[in-house]
Amino acid sequence: MQSVCSVGNLRFLRPKHLISKHIISPEYSVYSKARTVLTQKSTCLVPTSSTPHRLAQSVVGAISNFPISNSVEQSVSHGNNHHHSDEMNNFHFKNLLPKSFHGSMEDFFSVSALLFASSAVVGLGVGTLLSKFNLPYIWSHKADPTSKRHGGEIVVDVLKKHNVKQIFTLSGGHISPILVSAEKEGLRVVDTRHEVTAVYAADAVARMSGSVGVAVVTAGPGLTNTITAVKNAQMAESPVLLMGGAAASILQGRGALQDIDQLALFKPLCKFTASVRSVRDIAPTLRKALKIAQSGTPGPVFVEFPIDVLYPYPMVAREIAPPGPPPKNMQQRVVQWYMQYYLNNLYAGAWDQRDHSPLPLDIPIAPNSTVEQCAAILRTARRPVIVVGSQNWSKLGRKSGIQMRQKRGDCLKEADVIVLAGSVCDFRLSYGRSLNKKAKIIAVNRNKEQLYKNSDMFWKPAIKALHISIFLAEVPPEQHLNPLKVFTELEEILPDDAVLVADGGDFVATASYILRPRGPLMWLDPGAFGTLGVGGGFAIGAKLCRPDAQVWIIYGDGACGYSLAELDTYARHKLPLIALVGNDAGWTQIAREQVPMFGSSVACDLAYTDYHKVAEGFGARGLFMGRGDSIADTFRKAQELHDQHAPVLINALIGKSKFREGSLSV
Repeated sequence: MQSVCSVGNLRFLRPKHLISKHIISPEYSVYSKARTVLTQKSTCLVPTSSTPHRLAQSVVGAISNFPISNSVEQSVSHGNNHHHSDEMNNFHFKNLLPKSFHGSMEDFFSVSALLFASSAVVGLGVGTLLSKFNLPYIWSHKADPTSKRHGGEIVVDVLKKHNVKQIFTLSGGHISPILVSAEKEGLRVVDTRHEVTAVYAADAVARMSGSVGVAVVTAGPGLTNTITAVKNAQMAESPVLLMGGAAASILQGRGALQDIDQLALFKPLCKFTASVRSVRDIAPTLRKALKIAQSGTPGPVFVEFPIDVLYPYPMVAREIAPPGPPPKNMQQRVVQWYMQYYLNNLYAGAWDQRDHSPLPLDIPIAPNSTVEQCAAILRTARRPVIVVGSQNWSKLGRKSGIQMRQKRGDCLKEADVIVLAGSVCDFRLSYGRSLNKKAKIIAVNRNKEQLYKNSDMFWKPAIKALHISIFLAEVPPEQHLNPLKVFTELEEILPDDAVLVADGGDFVATASYILRPRGPLMWLDPGAFGTLGVGGGFAIGAKLCRPDAQVWIIYGDGACGYSLAELDTYARHKLPLIALVGNDAGWTQIAREQVPMFGSSVACDLAYTDYHKVAEGFGARGLFMGRGDSIADTFRKAQELHDQHAPVLINALIGKSKFREGSLSV
């Protein structure tokens, strides 16, 4: 009989002896080659096997029976003859070799080396599979199939460690464990009438508290409803954490209810997006998200929680691997094994002790040399002007004599030093053209991109300053209240702790010329995105941050339609707020340009709706104010109702003033 071929001789065998129709990987091909040779030459050494795993077991079993000693090595190295002696039968590996075996021991061990190397390759593959399926961790961290604890508990504990006081939501089955745990642990849960309002409220909390605002909404349409608010938070640089439900990980992409690629939607809007795939990953993922939201340039982050990560083991097991009869075939056994593996991996190490405290933040700080250089420039300036962002312009307080709004254009023309403190050279500063081209510019911004925006423009004053004439407030429109008169009287009765939330176009722009914020963080508007609909959510967040303050929403009648239903939220959660609706029955800011240019007010006309009656339907108090009514008395009545812990809406019918003619809306 032929001797066993060496490794080098394998390539001379016929292809049909080398290639098995069952080959599924390169590693298996190696075993098929070895098996072909060995089953032909030494069938007792390697039994026929249909899988690499059984083949590996046979190889390892055979090799383990060989003695590793000098005597054997010597016998092998000198056993080159083709005749067996009685001494050969005394070796204890004799039973492994057929009596007809006449090959050289060198060739035999060459094939053995091949088999050993092949088994090492399979071992490497098995190790890779173990790592891929996380089996060592699962084996060492057993899941508790009887535990009633759930992922929502971990979420809430992390939020508490980060000093979160409230979360905003609209309920959904995907996120129930978070909401229930939050209530149990003392976090205030404010459920709104629209998901976008929940994110706006979180945005307001982030701006007013300096910490992260948190919103949690359900999967699919619940999340898509928040996109405008998330984009607004991104442009306003507000640190907001949005948590969203999702279909079970194992069902994603299979047509589950409300299953879409949510991460793809939020990646362009958020600094960080992640989907949690096991209970043990909840805390590390949330800590990282909360850090990123506040580090560098603040902004929104999004964390997705598949439903099976949040619910207890027994509930998930009943849905994913319900009890049933034993599997009858290999396919059913494989499916059962995988489902059990999936559950074990989901909950392995779920309740191990982990750090939930905040991670250190990375906040850029200007070097001292730069600060000193800026200070030196300011010390020698004769006409310095500080331009602050929309959320900071009230930091000097209501009574400061150096605030300039109506004459801002003139100031920027004459300034020799201009400090852009959080302001950007975008449309609000005519892309930089309104700044004195000879002035020294100091820009302060955590966002490097915003810091240099339009810095290459030729800064030539190009905007004509708008001169306001307060006496117009004394000129009544023909039928309804003059908006200037409304705001001059409101300015007189607002208390020093009043917080103003701006949500509108023409009416709000008029208010910005007359109402003076009482102090820092007491004026909230959408910011650079110019979003309508922020009022309802911003007011909720502001009231929770300043519970003793009067919070006023300055609503345009068009804008109030976005969040009017939140009056129900105010009533249910006992949040006393005052909403002033400037009702001129139209989208006036748009009509002011559209009608002269195109001769039509199409899509710009509304009605003089009884918004005060709508408010009463939602459980709030409604007041009407028209021509002939005392403006001051109506405002005082609203304040009295506010002090009685009632939300109030004032429906003020105003005329279409010409005060803002020439202003732009695009």
